[in-house]
Amino acid sequence: MNETSLKYCNNNLGSSSSPYLIQHKDNPIYWQEWSNDVISYARSAGKPLFVSVGYSTCHWCHVMASEAFSDERTAKYLNDNFVNIKVDREQRPDIDQYLMEFIQQQRGQGGWPLNVFLTPDLHPIFALTYAPANQKGSMNSFISIVQQVYAYFQKNSSEIVSFSPDIQLALSADNDYIISTLEGLFDSENGGFGKGHKFPSHSTLLYLLYSLSVENNRSVKDICYRTLEEMRLRGLTDHLQGGIFRYCVDPQWTIPHFEKMLYDQAMALWTYSVASRVFERDEFKDMAENIIRCLDDSFEEKGFFISAHDADTDHEEGLTYLWSQKELREHLSQDEIEALSEVYEISLAGNFDGKNHLVRKNDKPLKIIESKLLSVRRAGKQPERDDKILCGTNALTAIALIQAARMLDRKDLNIKASKLVNNLIDLFWDGNILAHSCYKGKVQKQGFLMDASSLFTVLTFLYEDDKVWKPFMDTFEKYLLTFRDDKKWIESRSDDFITVEASWFDHPVPSGASMAEYGLARAALLTGKELFSKDYGQPYQADFYNIAVMISRGSFHVITSLDAQSWTDLPVNSIQLRGDIEQECYMGICSPAKNGKFPFDAGTK
Repeated sequence: MNETSLKYCNNNLGSSSSPYLIQHKDNPIYWQEWSNDVISYARSAGKPLFVSVGYSTCHWCHVMASEAFSDERTAKYLNDNFVNIKVDREQRPDIDQYLMEFIQQQRGQGGWPLNVFLTPDLHPIFALTYAPANQKGSMNSFISIVQQVYAYFQKNSSEIVSFSPDIQLALSADNDYIISTLEGLFDSENGGFGKGHKFPSHSTLLYLLYSLSVENNRSVKDICYRTLEEMRLRGLTDHLQGGIFRYCVDPQWTIPHFEKMLYDQAMALWTYSVASRVFERDEFKDMAENIIRCLDDSFEEKGFFISAHDADTDHEEGLTYLWSQKELREHLSQDEIEALSEVYEISLAGNFDGKNHLVRKNDKPLKIIESKLLSVRRAGKQPERDDKILCGTNALTAIALIQAARMLDRKDLNIKASKLVNNLIDLFWDGNILAHSCYKGKVQKQGFLMDASSLFTVLTFLYEDDKVWKPFMDTFEKYLLTFRDDKKWIESRSDDFITVEASWFDHPVPSGASMAEYGLARAALLTGKELFSKDYGQPYQADFYNIAVMISRGSFHVITSLDAQSWTDLPVNSIQLRGDIEQECYMGICSPAKNGKFPFDAGTK
């Protein structure tokens, strides 16, 4: 065995800059990080690749790590026949996106861990998500799948062709078609969209909320209100600390997948801040305030926000968040337990493995008891944290903080967002490339569209309030446009992977392409550039992009005034400019202000 081969006959993740990869450093599989050297070795050795993609707070990634990836027999077969690579999807969204498109085309759906077998020339062969170490009912063992894939590769390697995903922005007929389609997807019984797992569809809700500011559609109002209420009251929300979990595994929003992601907090904060104004409901404002509390308490660190909190504690899903009747009796009086039971669904049997995940029945205040339970919870074992700093997700959080500052009349949040953006520029921008992530002081110097578009967009919001941000906005607009290739947006160009065209799928966060179009539409209005009307994208696929379409079609109020107007006095779908001629432009018509008053209808606030 030569020196090069010996190098790859070890698990080499121990020195990784990814918390996810470090979690797999003790697996018996000879895991490698993605690199040109590793790919070159696979080609020279004629070995296919086994690429496993996930992230550090992924429950099923942990399960597979403890089962199939810790199984000696499985590891030996993989080590003998494959070059095995672990990928952190949050550090390499380009690789993740490409492989996710493959599994979705091959199997109709995807998820994490995302396990894909490829030829040495990076042509995907087969993909799957979780598989057990040993056969469970109808689920084949992982090693049996691996053996079948390897046999197929040996027999058909010369016939396996490259995979080229067809990424296009699918266009929609008009806004009426979007609304009618979303009405059809709406779960009228439980709120949310679809009949299975319930994900917080932030981009769709934002689009519908902004649409309500244009036209008070009763059906749209019901969809938004019911969904926001179910998300707020039931199991998606952490009622003790604030913030939301990733999604719920049942249609009734009862039991969540307990991981907490920064991007979900950012999008939920944006959504509930706007909703608090659209519906004029204190409960939605309180929800937004509680998300801010969650960010402050458990995500903010040294001027940035960390990426996530794990679903598991000591390898048990949700352990930190669950309460047995015995535990409640240990920490609460009988009167307090009775008061708790009036507000929350509490039972002896519980709703998750004999314990209770707190689900609200009503809005009756219970702050003293909730604070007591939170103190008990904090004194116990906590989930692991992903301390990685992601540039684009932090920029998205800054946008959400600015939206909350405007909708909730919290000027301190605008200051917080400004400091965050300054920190991001100082850490990630070197004058040529906006870096992507930082973990334990090591910065990942690779440019991605999502980072560029999110930072540029937050700069348009800061510039709207203070023109001192103009040089930064101009600089990052030029940088953002380097990701534009003719009529296509490019997610990333890297020397160790193919050039990946950007996705338009706006879940769980806006796609980089949609955020780019949104930011550029805002910038055009703010700087007097020509803004062409855009066509709508497909509902539930490109709903954040459709907010950019609304802006391009005049559905946002453009308020020009000598002095800044209070955001609480403006419709939620507003953009502010400074100028000598005081006017409001809306739906293609510009009307002058009279005696300092603008003609917009106060009912659209």
